[in-house]
Amino acid sequence: MVFALFFINACSGEEEVNTENAEALAPAVEVVQAQFGALPLEERLNGLVRAANQVDIYPRISAPVEEVYVQDGEEVVKGKPLVKLRDSEFNEQLKQAEAALRINIAQRRQAEAALGEVESELRRERVLAERDLSSELNIEQLEAHKESAEASVQLADAQIAQAESLVEERKEALDRTIVRAPVSGTVGGRTAEPGMQANTGERLFTIGDLSNSRITISLTEKMLGYIESGQSVRIFSENMGDTVLTAEVSRISPFLGAGNFSTEAEIDINNDSGILLPGMFVTVDVLYGESEQATIVPLSSIYKNPRSGETGIYVATSYGLESEIVEELENTEEPLSLSNPTDVEFVPIEVIARGRDNSSTARVRPTSWMKIVEMQRLQPQDLLRQIMEQNVADRSTMNQEN
Repeated sequence: MVFALFFINACSGEEEVNTENAEALAPAVEVVQAQFGALPLEERLNGLVRAANQVDIYPRISAPVEEVYVQDGEEVVKGKPLVKLRDSEFNEQLKQAEAALRINIAQRRQAEAALGEVESELRRERVLAERDLSSELNIEQLEAHKESAEASVQLADAQIAQAESLVEERKEALDRTIVRAPVSGTVGGRTAEPGMQANTGERLFTIGDLSNSRITISLTEKMLGYIESGQSVRIFSENMGDTVLTAEVSRISPFLGAGNFSTEAEIDINNDSGILLPGMFVTVDVLYGESEQATIVPLSSIYKNPRSGETGIYVATSYGLESEIVEELENTEEPLSLSNPTDVEFVPIEVIARGRDNSSTARVRPTSWMKIVEMQRLQPQDLLRQIMEQNVADRSTMNQEN
């Protein structure tokens, strides 16, 4: 059997081992039986959390703020007033536009009346012409006056339409003095305060549905070859403790950004617990399949020679784990005692997939596979503390035996 060495102890206080030829120093390491199988393939990415339907609220006009109707954390429905801007100027502009409209309507009535007079006179002249009491010249002159009067009516109609459009524009500008919620959700990021000057380029609020979140991740052109919609993802963060959320890739944009050759994927996830906050950065593991069948060893046992650049593991070829020892390891948390120095051999390897989670002799302590996985999850400082505590315990045991 083959055993991969997991080098976790540099032995700050090396123990002397007497041999026939010389005194040799052998580092204390742990050994685990290699396994055969497949590893899940995953891509670890950074994600940015946004609330579902999250929008930033900007005023559509520039004016001083008179009133603010909502606070951060308040639930609002679509159309609810959020801010009132000063509207005196817009009210005055609306009144002026409405007055201009009334003038145009009156001018149209005058034009219609003038047209009516010309049409009546033209009808009389035609009756007189049938009796040879009027000349053709008078009729032609009246017809010209009629065309001019009709043009005046048309001009009045156009002026009325223009005035009506201006009135609607002024009404819309007045309506914009009330900033309303474009969507339903929770208010946050309030910057609006009474008395401040609101400008169209300055955000007043952010509103979004906190019960559902959307996480955005960036994908490179290469990743598009194996990451696709519907694949499972795991989401976690230092700020979430041990909580790991699961979801799926909801959609991927097919357009690559100019220059960076990357695109974005979105993950929709329920957030009833409120653990995901808008603006939070999270770690996202996208699971996109399994590796081919191969020998599995702990990631921390892989060693890269700094001189040759060769990657491999150290194998205790002369050390065996009997079945009863393996069973004992799986059923107890207590580590076995160190062995005598035993030969180890460096074996080059090719890494085809990675999971997440240089001496010629070594003192070996067998351990279980589950313990190796747990140790890989520890922070470096936690691991170092455990090593130092175990060293003290080992020395105490050896002194008692001596």
